[in-house]
Amino acid sequence: VRLLRAGQVVAVPTETVYGLAANAFDEAAVLEVFRVKQRPSFDPLIVHIGKREDVVRVVRALPPGAEALMDAFWPGPLTLVLPKQPAVPDLVTSGLDTVGIRMPAHPIAQTLLQELDFPLAAPSANPFGYVSPTTAQHVADQLGMAIPYILDGGPCIVGIESTIIGWDEPSERWLLYRSGGLPLEAIEQVIGGIGVAEQRVLPVAPGMLESHYAPRKPLHVGEIDALLRRFEGERIGAITFCEPVAVQQAEVLSPVGDLAEAARNLFAALRRLDAGQCDVILAEVLPEQGLGMAINDRLRRAAVKRS
Repeated sequence: VRLLRAGQVVAVPTETVYGLAANAFDEAAVLEVFRVKQRPSFDPLIVHIGKREDVVRVVRALPPGAEALMDAFWPGPLTLVLPKQPAVPDLVTSGLDTVGIRMPAHPIAQTLLQELDFPLAAPSANPFGYVSPTTAQHVADQLGMAIPYILDGGPCIVGIESTIIGWDEPSERWLLYRSGGLPLEAIEQVIGGIGVAEQRVLPVAPGMLESHYAPRKPLHVGEIDALLRRFEGERIGAITFCEPVAVQQAEVLSPVGDLAEAARNLFAALRRLDAGQCDVILAEVLPEQGLGMAINDRLRRAAVKRS
Protein backbone atom coordinates (compact mmCIF):
# COMPACT_ATOMS: atom_id res chain seq x y z
CA VAL A 1 0.00 0.00 0.00
CA ARG A 2 2.77 2.44 0.90
CA LEU A 3 4.66 1.82 -2.32
CA LEU A 4 1.57 2.11 -4.51
CA ARG A 5 0.54 5.35 -2.82
CA ALA A 6 4.05 6.66 -3.56
CA GLY A 7 3.57 6.01 -7.28
CA GLN A 8 5.69 2.88 -7.48
CA VAL A 9 4.98 -0.39 -9.29
CA VAL A 10 4.57 -3.69 -7.44
CA ALA A 11 3.61 -7.24 -8.40
CA VAL A 12 0.32 -8.47 -6.97
CA PRO A 13 -1.51 -11.81 -7.11
CA THR A 14 -4.88 -12.32 -8.75
CA GLU A 15 -6.78 -15.52 -9.39
CA THR A 16 -5.77 -15.36 -13.09
CA VAL A 17 -2.08 -14.36 -13.22
CA TYR A 18 0.19 -12.06 -11.24
CA GLY A 19 -0.19 -8.42 -12.24
CA LEU A 20 2.28 -5.54 -12.43
CA ALA A 21 0.21 -2.96 -10.59
CA ALA A 22 0.23 0.84 -10.38
CA ASN A 23 -2.19 3.61 -9.48
CA ALA A 24 -4.51 3.74 -12.49
CA PHE A 25 -5.06 7.50 -12.04
CA ASP A 26 -1.31 8.32 -11.93
CA GLU A 27 0.21 8.73 -15.42
CA ALA A 28 3.78 8.58 -14.17
CA ALA A 29 3.11 5.31 -12.34
CA VAL A 30 1.43 3.82 -15.41
CA LEU A 31 4.44 4.81 -17.52
CA GLU A 32 6.63 2.90 -15.08
CA VAL A 33 4.57 -0.23 -15.77
CA PHE A 34 5.42 0.04 -19.48
CA ARG A 35 9.08 0.73 -18.69
CA VAL A 36 9.43 -2.27 -16.38
CA LYS A 37 7.65 -4.59 -18.82
CA GLN A 38 9.81 -3.28 -21.69
CA ARG A 39 6.54 -3.23 -23.56
CA PRO A 40 7.06 -1.97 -27.12
CA SER A 41 3.55 -0.58 -27.47
CA PHE A 42 0.96 1.09 -25.30
CA ASP A 43 -1.64 -1.67 -25.27
CA PRO A 44 -4.74 -0.94 -23.19
CA LEU A 45 -4.38 -1.94 -19.54
CA ILE A 46 -7.10 -3.49 -17.39
CA VAL A 47 -8.19 -1.48 -14.35
CA HIS A 48 -8.80 -3.50 -11.17
CA ILE A 49 -11.24 -2.42 -8.45
CA GLY A 50 -11.98 -3.77 -4.99
CA LYS A 51 -15.68 -3.01 -4.60
CA ARG A 52 -18.68 -2.41 -6.84
CA GLU A 53 -19.14 1.21 -5.81
CA ASP A 54 -15.74 1.95 -7.36
CA VAL A 55 -17.15 1.28 -10.84
CA VAL A 56 -18.52 4.83 -11.12
CA ARG A 57 -15.03 6.27 -10.60
CA VAL A 58 -13.77 4.43 -13.69
CA VAL A 59 -16.84 3.96 -15.92
CA ARG A 60 -19.29 6.67 -17.00
CA ALA A 61 -22.14 4.48 -18.31
CA LEU A 62 -23.34 0.88 -17.98
CA PRO A 63 -24.87 -0.74 -21.08
CA PRO A 64 -27.66 -3.34 -20.91
CA GLY A 65 -26.56 -6.49 -19.12
CA ALA A 66 -23.49 -4.99 -17.43
CA GLU A 67 -24.91 -5.15 -13.91
CA ALA A 68 -26.16 -8.70 -14.46
CA LEU A 69 -22.65 -9.71 -15.53
CA MET A 70 -21.13 -8.07 -12.47
CA ASP A 71 -23.66 -9.79 -10.22
CA ALA A 72 -22.90 -13.17 -11.77
CA PHE A 73 -19.12 -13.08 -12.22
CA TRP A 74 -17.54 -10.43 -9.98
CA PRO A 75 -15.24 -10.91 -8.26
CA GLY A 76 -13.80 -13.20 -10.90
CA PRO A 77 -11.96 -13.55 -14.22
CA LEU A 78 -14.25 -11.35 -16.35
CA THR A 79 -13.16 -7.98 -17.77
CA LEU A 80 -15.81 -5.62 -19.15
CA VAL A 81 -14.85 -2.96 -21.71
CA LEU A 82 -17.04 0.08 -20.99
CA PRO A 83 -17.09 3.88 -21.58
CA LYS A 84 -14.43 5.48 -19.38
CA GLN A 85 -14.51 8.41 -16.99
CA PRO A 86 -12.20 11.36 -17.83
CA ALA A 87 -10.16 10.58 -14.70
CA VAL A 88 -8.74 7.47 -16.38
CA PRO A 89 -5.61 8.59 -18.27
CA ASP A 90 -5.25 7.99 -22.01
CA LEU A 91 -2.13 5.96 -21.27
CA VAL A 92 -4.26 3.34 -19.55
CA THR A 93 -6.70 3.02 -22.47
CA SER A 94 -4.31 3.65 -25.39
CA GLY A 95 -6.20 6.82 -26.24
CA LEU A 96 -9.59 5.11 -26.39
CA ASP A 97 -12.82 6.28 -24.79
CA THR A 98 -13.37 2.84 -23.29
CA VAL A 99 -11.65 1.04 -20.43
CA GLY A 100 -11.36 -2.59 -19.40
CA ILE A 101 -12.40 -3.08 -15.78
CA ARG A 102 -12.66 -6.08 -13.49
CA MET A 103 -12.81 -7.09 -9.82
CA PRO A 104 -10.23 -9.80 -9.02
CA ALA A 105 -11.32 -12.69 -6.82
CA HIS A 106 -8.00 -13.29 -5.04
CA PRO A 107 -8.50 -12.49 -1.31
CA ILE A 108 -5.12 -10.77 -0.97
CA ALA A 109 -5.79 -8.63 -4.05
CA GLN A 110 -9.19 -7.76 -2.58
CA THR A 111 -7.66 -6.74 0.74
CA LEU A 112 -5.03 -4.63 -1.01
CA LEU A 113 -7.54 -2.83 -3.23
CA GLN A 114 -9.80 -2.04 -0.30
CA GLU A 115 -6.85 -0.42 1.49
CA LEU A 116 -6.28 1.93 -1.45
CA ASP A 117 -8.29 4.99 -2.49
CA PHE A 118 -7.56 4.39 -6.20
CA PRO A 119 -7.94 1.46 -8.62
CA LEU A 120 -4.95 -0.42 -10.03
CA ALA A 121 -3.89 -0.72 -13.65
CA ALA A 122 -2.21 -4.10 -13.91
CA PRO A 123 -1.06 -6.09 -16.94
CA SER A 124 0.68 -9.42 -16.38
CA ALA A 125 3.88 -9.12 -14.30
CA ASN A 126 6.38 -10.30 -16.89
CA PRO A 127 8.67 -8.70 -19.46
CA PHE A 128 7.12 -8.31 -22.88
CA GLY A 129 7.12 -11.59 -24.81
CA TYR A 130 7.51 -13.86 -21.79
CA VAL A 131 4.98 -16.29 -20.38
CA SER A 132 2.56 -14.79 -17.86
CA PRO A 133 3.53 -15.58 -14.24
CA THR A 134 1.30 -17.67 -11.99
CA THR A 135 3.50 -17.71 -8.86
CA ALA A 136 5.51 -15.09 -7.02
CA GLN A 137 8.67 -17.01 -7.93
CA HIS A 138 7.86 -16.61 -11.63
CA VAL A 139 7.74 -12.85 -11.09
CA ALA A 140 10.99 -12.87 -9.11
CA ASP A 141 12.74 -14.87 -11.82
CA GLN A 142 11.72 -12.38 -14.54
CA LEU A 143 11.43 -9.01 -12.79
CA GLY A 144 13.00 -9.47 -9.38
CA MET A 145 15.58 -6.69 -9.76
CA ALA A 146 13.24 -4.29 -11.57
CA ILE A 147 10.50 -3.79 -8.96
CA PRO A 148 10.63 -3.01 -5.24
CA TYR A 149 8.05 -5.53 -3.99
CA ILE A 150 6.28 -8.78 -4.89
CA LEU A 151 3.15 -9.55 -2.89
CA ASP A 152 3.12 -13.36 -2.61
CA GLY A 153 -0.40 -14.77 -2.80
CA GLY A 154 0.55 -18.34 -3.68
CA PRO A 155 -0.17 -20.05 -7.00
CA CYS A 156 -2.94 -18.51 -9.14
CA ILE A 157 -5.98 -20.77 -9.10
CA VAL A 158 -7.15 -19.89 -12.65
CA GLY A 159 -3.75 -19.55 -14.29
CA ILE A 160 -4.79 -17.80 -17.53
CA GLU A 161 -5.82 -14.22 -18.17
CA SER A 162 -9.39 -12.97 -17.74
CA THR A 163 -12.04 -13.25 -20.43
CA ILE A 164 -12.70 -9.82 -22.00
CA ILE A 165 -16.04 -8.75 -23.46
CA GLY A 166 -17.31 -5.31 -24.43
CA TRP A 167 -20.53 -3.62 -25.44
CA ASP A 168 -20.59 -2.67 -29.13
CA GLU A 169 -22.84 0.36 -29.52
CA PRO A 170 -23.46 0.11 -33.31
CA SER A 171 -24.67 -3.49 -33.13
CA GLU A 172 -26.14 -3.15 -29.62
CA ARG A 173 -24.62 -6.42 -28.49
CA TRP A 174 -21.77 -7.77 -26.44
CA LEU A 175 -18.61 -8.92 -28.26
CA LEU A 176 -15.86 -11.28 -27.17
CA TYR A 177 -12.46 -9.58 -27.33
CA ARG A 178 -10.33 -12.23 -25.61
CA SER A 179 -11.04 -15.76 -24.43
CA GLY A 180 -9.83 -16.44 -20.93
CA GLY A 181 -10.54 -17.83 -17.51
CA LEU A 182 -14.34 -17.58 -17.71
CA PRO A 183 -16.03 -19.83 -20.31
CA LEU A 184 -18.05 -18.05 -22.97
CA GLU A 185 -20.94 -20.45 -22.38
CA ALA A 186 -21.29 -19.25 -18.78
CA ILE A 187 -21.48 -15.63 -19.92
CA GLU A 188 -24.08 -16.43 -22.57
CA GLN A 189 -26.29 -18.02 -19.94
CA VAL A 190 -26.57 -14.58 -18.34
CA ILE A 191 -26.87 -12.20 -21.33
CA GLY A 192 -27.56 -14.41 -24.33
CA GLY A 193 -25.49 -14.81 -27.47
CA ILE A 194 -22.21 -12.92 -27.83
CA GLY A 195 -20.50 -11.92 -31.07
CA VAL A 196 -16.78 -12.27 -31.72
CA ALA A 197 -14.87 -9.05 -32.35
CA GLU A 198 -12.82 -8.80 -35.50
CA GLN A 199 -9.33 -7.36 -35.51
CA ARG A 200 -9.61 -3.69 -36.32
CA VAL A 201 -7.61 -0.49 -36.29
CA LEU A 202 -8.84 0.58 -32.87
CA PRO A 203 -7.78 -1.71 -30.04
CA VAL A 204 -10.31 -2.22 -27.27
CA ALA A 205 -8.51 -4.74 -25.11
CA PRO A 206 -5.11 -6.33 -24.52
CA GLY A 207 -3.99 -9.26 -26.58
CA MET A 208 -6.24 -8.80 -29.63
CA LEU A 209 -4.79 -6.10 -31.79
CA GLU A 210 -2.86 -5.73 -34.99
CA SER A 211 -2.75 -1.94 -34.98
CA HIS A 212 -3.61 0.75 -32.48
CA TYR A 213 -5.25 4.14 -32.06
CA ALA A 214 -5.50 5.64 -35.53
CA PRO A 215 -6.67 9.22 -36.12
CA ARG A 216 -9.23 9.83 -38.84
CA LYS A 217 -6.72 11.95 -40.74
CA PRO A 218 -3.85 10.19 -42.55
CA LEU A 219 -0.78 9.82 -40.36
CA HIS A 220 2.75 9.31 -41.74
CA VAL A 221 5.78 8.50 -39.60
CA GLY A 222 9.43 9.00 -40.53
CA GLU A 223 12.23 11.54 -40.84
CA ILE A 224 10.43 14.83 -40.40
CA ASP A 225 12.32 16.93 -42.99
CA ALA A 226 11.74 14.34 -45.68
CA LEU A 227 8.06 14.14 -44.78
CA LEU A 228 7.71 17.93 -44.91
CA ARG A 229 9.17 17.99 -48.42
CA ARG A 230 6.91 15.15 -49.52
CA PHE A 231 3.73 16.89 -48.35
CA GLU A 232 4.72 20.45 -49.21
CA GLY A 233 1.67 22.51 -50.15
CA GLU A 234 -0.75 20.60 -47.89
CA ARG A 235 -2.12 21.73 -44.55
CA ILE A 236 0.18 19.84 -42.20
CA GLY A 237 -0.04 18.94 -38.54
CA ALA A 238 3.29 17.74 -37.10
CA ILE A 239 4.31 15.76 -34.05
CA THR A 240 7.96 16.22 -33.10
CA PHE A 241 10.02 15.15 -30.12
CA CYS A 242 11.62 18.36 -28.81
CA GLU A 243 12.05 20.84 -31.70
CA PRO A 244 9.07 22.61 -33.33
CA VAL A 245 8.61 22.86 -37.09
CA ALA A 246 6.86 25.59 -39.05
CA VAL A 247 3.58 23.99 -40.14
CA GLN A 248 -0.16 24.67 -39.87
CA GLN A 249 -0.38 22.97 -36.47
CA ALA A 250 2.65 21.81 -34.47
CA GLU A 251 2.78 19.51 -31.43
CA VAL A 252 6.06 19.20 -29.53
CA LEU A 253 5.96 16.20 -27.20
CA SER A 254 8.75 17.32 -24.88
CA PRO A 255 10.63 20.63 -25.30
CA VAL A 256 13.30 19.34 -22.87
CA GLY A 257 13.74 16.00 -24.68
CA ASP A 258 12.26 13.84 -21.92
CA LEU A 259 10.88 10.56 -23.30
CA ALA A 260 8.57 10.08 -20.30
CA GLU A 261 7.05 13.52 -20.88
CA ALA A 262 6.72 12.71 -24.58
CA ALA A 263 4.85 9.50 -23.78
CA ARG A 264 2.47 11.35 -21.46
CA ASN A 265 1.69 13.90 -24.18
CA LEU A 266 1.37 11.56 -27.16
CA PHE A 267 -2.34 10.71 -27.14
CA ALA A 268 -3.48 14.25 -26.38
CA ALA A 269 -1.34 15.55 -29.25
CA LEU A 270 -2.87 13.03 -31.66
CA ARG A 271 -6.36 14.01 -30.57
CA ARG A 272 -5.70 17.74 -31.01
CA LEU A 273 -4.30 17.26 -34.50
CA ASP A 274 -7.15 14.97 -35.46
CA ALA A 275 -9.63 17.65 -34.36
CA GLY A 276 -7.65 20.53 -35.88
CA GLN A 277 -7.47 22.20 -39.29
CA CYS A 278 -4.68 20.11 -40.85
CA ASP A 279 -5.28 17.64 -43.67
CA VAL A 280 -2.39 15.28 -42.92
CA ILE A 281 -0.43 14.43 -39.76
CA LEU A 282 3.35 13.92 -39.92
CA ALA A 283 5.18 12.35 -36.97
CA GLU A 284 8.89 12.34 -36.27
CA VAL A 285 10.61 9.10 -35.25
CA LEU A 286 11.88 9.43 -31.68
CA PRO A 287 15.13 7.94 -30.31
CA GLU A 288 14.84 4.14 -30.38
CA GLN A 289 15.52 3.63 -26.69
CA GLY A 290 13.43 3.20 -23.56
CA LEU A 291 9.97 4.72 -23.90
CA GLY A 292 10.98 6.10 -27.29
CA MET A 293 10.62 2.58 -28.67
CA ALA A 294 7.07 2.40 -27.30
CA ILE A 295 6.14 5.80 -28.73
CA ASN A 296 7.53 4.90 -32.17
CA ASP A 297 5.71 1.58 -32.14
CA ARG A 298 2.49 3.33 -31.18
CA LEU A 299 2.84 5.88 -33.98
CA ARG A 300 3.67 3.26 -36.60
CA ARG A 301 0.63 1.20 -35.65
CA ALA A 302 -1.55 4.29 -35.83
CA ALA A 303 -0.22 5.27 -39.26
CA VAL A 304 -2.73 4.92 -42.09
CA LYS A 305 -1.28 3.86 -45.42
CA ARG A 306 -3.33 5.31 -48.28
CA SER A 307 -2.76 5.13 -51.99
